Amino acid sequence: MKDEPFEDILIYFSKSLLGKENEEDILWDLAKNCISKLGFVDCVIYLLDDTEKLLVQKAAYGPKNPKDKTLSNHLKIVVGEGITGTVALTGKAELVADTSKDPRYIKDDENRLSEISVPISHEDVIYGVIDCEHPEMDFFTQRHLKMLTAIASICAMKIKSVRANKELLKKQDKLLKIREEMLELKLKALHSQLNPHFVFNSLNAIQYFVTSEQKKPALDYLSTFSRLIRFYLKQLGKDTVSLYNEIDMLHWYLKLQKLRYDDSFEYTISLEKIDEKLQEAIIPSLVIHTLFENIIEQTMFNQHQGQHFKISFQASEHYVLVNVQFGAKGAKNSNPPEYRKSIVKWQDQIDLLNTVKGYDIKNKVGTISNGEKNMEHIELIFPNLA
Repeated sequence: MKDEPFEDILIYFSKSLLGKENEEDILWDLAKNCISKLGFVDCVIYLLDDTEKLLVQKAAYGPKNPKDKTLSNHLKIVVGEGITGTVALTGKAELVADTSKDPRYIKDDENRLSEISVPISHEDVIYGVIDCEHPEMDFFTQRHLKMLTAIASICAMKIKSVRANKELLKKQDKLLKIREEMLELKLKALHSQLNPHFVFNSLNAIQYFVTSEQKKPALDYLSTFSRLIRFYLKQLGKDTVSLYNEIDMLHWYLKLQKLRYDDSFEYTISLEKIDEKLQEAIIPSLVIHTLFENIIEQTMFNQHQGQHFKISFQASEHYVLVNVQFGAKGAKNSNPPEYRKSIVKWQDQIDLLNTVKGYDIKNKVGTISNGEKNMEHIELIFPNLA
């Protein structure tokens, strides 16, 4: 071994690992420097596969793998087997002066009489093992052991940093992907709200009142249409909405849809247990609108006539509860128009909001008996974000 001061060798190893951003480069650099700086002739580095309880050879330097980062034989050692496997199990370094007297010794390409094996560990976490052999008996010293233990510790901290950065980038990529999905969902929801069929049919209905000189309903519906469009535009870029504004929006929307579908359905909206302090309850935006867009488009497509939507809202300090009941008999079609296929599914929207925002919106869909006929029942529980 070159007679260099202990501190100088550690500084050399630390500098050598600077700029290394993947484990392969770290391990190959470490193996090479064990040879060049410590005067060893053979060095193999294993990483721990904690799931399979195996040590897997990742880098080596010596007679078998001189320079080109190509392993001639990917060794795998079961944790607990051999000298190297024992070190991985116990986390304690071992220096074997004569391997011929140690029954744990596992021969690789040839017998070597000295072995030093040190865990790559930091804060009680074992990442792998550095294993070095030499053909001479009693070659490795306590100084070697001290040096290699310190180097292994530096290597472990570097591996921990690389893995932490990799995990952070993975989380950032996942978050970015989710945010992109959220933006796409918002754009789809806005497109759905302002889809040409809804807009043009609403305008055509208003035009009918104008041309038939029914001024009062024409002005009434035109005012409602304008309010709804303004509401949509104001909500652009916003994630939340006040409960009362959302209820107003729902009323305007259902009023226009009722006009669009020639009074094919009725609706009632009731407010229950909403005291004055909770009039400004805040909920996630777009969900209620998407829900009713889904319900109405599916109901009208299936030609359900005489439909009556019973909608109730309850609010407390911590949550807002929305209940919807409806049900009617009718024929069922099989091929919906293309524009209906593009409508945002409200349950998918809830799943994405819960993932991105952590809102924990709950929903329940079922059927309840109401006299002689069954009623569809949907319940939504929003967090009160006020």
